[in-house]
Amino acid sequence: MSETTHFALPLLQPAQAQKHVTVNEALARLDGLVQLSLKSVTAGTPPATAAEGDAYGVGPGAVNGWAGHEGEIALFVNGGWVFLPARRGMRAYVADQRGWAGHDGGGWVTGLQTLSAHGAGMVFRVIELDHTLAPGARSAIAAALPGQSVVYGVTGRVLAEITGAGLTGFSLGVAASANRYGSGLSAARGSWLRGLTGTPLTYYAPEDLVLTAEGGEFAGGAIRLAIHCAQFALPSE
Repeated sequence: MSETTHFALPLLQPAQAQKHVTVNEALARLDGLVQLSLKSVTAGTPPATAAEGDAYGVGPGAVNGWAGHEGEIALFVNGGWVFLPARRGMRAYVADQRGWAGHDGGGWVTGLQTLSAHGAGMVFRVIELDHTLAPGARSAIAAALPGQSVVYGVTGRVLAEITGAGLTGFSLGVAASANRYGSGLSAARGSWLRGLTGTPLTYYAPEDLVLTAEGGEFAGGAIRLAIHCAQFALPSE
């Protein structure tokens, strides 16, 4: 055997010359895999430039230097790419998705927390979005709340002061409940909100998140919102 079983680390061979080369190669690969952080898990084209130690989960349709390595981990070591197996149960931070992911045996799933023998699991997600308010009494964010999900709450921070004639604040909710995630919320820049529901709410279909003006109408402003939710993966056949 010339490589380790799980991470394909090169092993020293009997009477091998230049042993330090093999040892250093193994250490470099191990350095990239421990506390694994992936730049992306969807890219199929190698970046034009890469830094030593950069790692990617190779996406579908891989080309150029990644061709034929879909689903593997591409690690930039000693000025070139080496490819390591991605295995069921591995965890990594995925930089371009800004979240932790687990490998379910078929690919990386952001937010994966549990995994059954046939691929069912609980997925916890934070969906972050920036919204610029339109003039009027209400400002909606289309389909912000994902369908087939359990929403625990919505948090947010005002990025640019929310303005409007007579405006005293705003409420955050949905069409059927304008203040589900808060009312009397401050419109000042830097203000924050933490909208929790006493019981997590299930949304079977995508639903708009709605900001409703209090005391007047919106003229402008911007807010960053984060939707905290859980979703459930189906078992395979």
